Amino acid sequence: MSEENATDNTYYLEEVDIEASGDEGAEGGQPYDEVSEDFSDDEEEDLGAVINQLKNTKKNSDAPLPSASRPNKSQGAQVTKNPTVVDDFIRNFLIKLNMSQTLDTFNTEWYELSEAGQLNKEDVGTVADIYQRNEELDEQVKRLRTEVKKAVNIAEKARGTWDKFRKERDFHRMHHRRVVQEKNILIRDMKRLKKHYSTFEPALQAMRAKYEGAMKDKMLMRLEKDRASNKITTLQTQIKSYESMRLDGDGEAMPMPVSVPAGGGDIPKTTQKKINKKPKSRSPKNSNETPFPKPRELPNITYDVMPVERFELKKTFRGHKDTISGLAVHPTQEIVATASDDRMWKMWNMPRGELIMSGSGHKDWIAALDFHPKGHLLSTASGDNTVKLWDFNKGKCTKTLADHTQAVWDCCFDGFNGDFLASVSMDQTARIWDTMTGKCRQTFRGHVDSINSVAFQPGTVNLCTASGDKTVSLWDIRTALCIQTFYGHENAVLSCNFTHQGDAIASTDSDGVIKVWDIRKVTERQHISTTESGKPGAPLNDVKFDRSGERLVAASDNCAMGITVYGLKDGRYELLDNLSGPEGPVHKLAIAPNGKYMMCAGKEAFRLFGLR
Repeated sequence: MSEENATDNTYYLEEVDIEASGDEGAEGGQPYDEVSEDFSDDEEEDLGAVINQLKNTKKNSDAPLPSASRPNKSQGAQVTKNPTVVDDFIRNFLIKLNMSQTLDTFNTEWYELSEAGQLNKEDVGTVADIYQRNEELDEQVKRLRTEVKKAVNIAEKARGTWDKFRKERDFHRMHHRRVVQEKNILIRDMKRLKKHYSTFEPALQAMRAKYEGAMKDKMLMRLEKDRASNKITTLQTQIKSYESMRLDGDGEAMPMPVSVPAGGGDIPKTTQKKINKKPKSRSPKNSNETPFPKPRELPNITYDVMPVERFELKKTFRGHKDTISGLAVHPTQEIVATASDDRMWKMWNMPRGELIMSGSGHKDWIAALDFHPKGHLLSTASGDNTVKLWDFNKGKCTKTLADHTQAVWDCCFDGFNGDFLASVSMDQTARIWDTMTGKCRQTFRGHVDSINSVAFQPGTVNLCTASGDKTVSLWDIRTALCIQTFYGHENAVLSCNFTHQGDAIASTDSDGVIKVWDIRKVTERQHISTTESGKPGAPLNDVKFDRSGERLVAASDNCAMGITVYGLKDGRYELLDNLSGPEGPVHKLAIAPNGKYMMCAGKEAFRLFGLR
């Protein structure tokens, strides 16, 4: 009979002795109870009785058996566990060690000896419980040793990991201490340097003020030098004209008709007064007002084409704290003025980019600025509804023009003597100011939206304005009447500019369209679109011609386009090149009078492009 050991998953065989003997009186035998063979054919089993008997039998089998008594008829059948015999013990041992060949040999020899009757009961009796207990303890010891060995390995590994972590901890602790020491040293040095350099700040400010003053004096000296040279040139011309008037037909100089008293002597004072007397100049009806200039014919001068193909980025200047919205080039010197949304304007020496002068006084952003034709004045238009005139000789703002009711977008001086200044505003008006008196001489009304740009036509008394009502208009500054209005833009016009000859106007709008207008024929000469098919165009903020009129430059809001350059070919402008502007949109352009360099302004910086 076999029994399964749940602990070791090993099957053990136990011998169950069934003591029986066929002969009465046999040793150890006990006779079976006699079964009655007296069956009655009339007796029939009841089905309910059989079911009850089966239930009683099941209940008796589930009840615990007495440990000391042997089963009898009243208690029912019982199974007792006998000790393990020797052969089963050996078989279990061999099975546990997986010795299958030895087990087969043992079973074969055991069976042969058992059949031959050579096995004695004393030799093949039961195995004592102590051996089984010892075997179980041995297995437990082996299992525990294996577990202890694994635990020792894990502990060794943990010890190595712990030593590694401890070394890393010590290393990081030492490194942290060293960093803390260096940090303390740096803090101490920084405090010492701050204390040391705090005494230098006043000296630096004083030196900066001296430097700006010196640069300002230098610029003023240049302007004075140019003015003096112009006066000398004028005097020499007058002297030559006087000498030519005094020459007779034979080329000999004739003496001035002066009466000298007989007997010699000095010239009388009355005669000297007549000689030194200057001719009277005609004055206007109102001596305080400057007369409007008269149109004049422009000299027939051919200018060189601006070599844009040879331009490259020379330098990027960062001097403002906000977006640069205005650019202007000095008419005679290599000086550039910039205006910004940080309410300041600055002047820079080109191409090194040294700061010459700066000014502040506006209460809001500055949108545009322009130099006087003689270079001694600067005008600035601001969002505080005013236009200011700055005199470099006096180093301050001399006039504030405050008749506009809303933000002023643009301003420019006339091209004759700079006696008049034009300004345009969001209040839908353009105004002409007398720079001598600071009074508004004319107000132009006719646009129905903000006026964004203004320019004087060279050689004439006409004024051009570009408005948000999608039109470009020409005005006569003497009568304040609109001469002509150009229609064709489909969105707000942002800028306008004349060629140097004054025969054409270029205008740009918010759809990325450039239109070139012929003033003499009063027609549209060319339509240039910078938009891609199916996509809205980026606004073009500014447009400029070079002096030859063969190059047209536009500034775009599109960062990829930057500055777009067009060249004149067969009477039409064709795309030549794109120059990269500052980061973000390009707001303003400026071209040097000699055409050797060009500038563009953007966000907090402006770039200089020059010849390679």
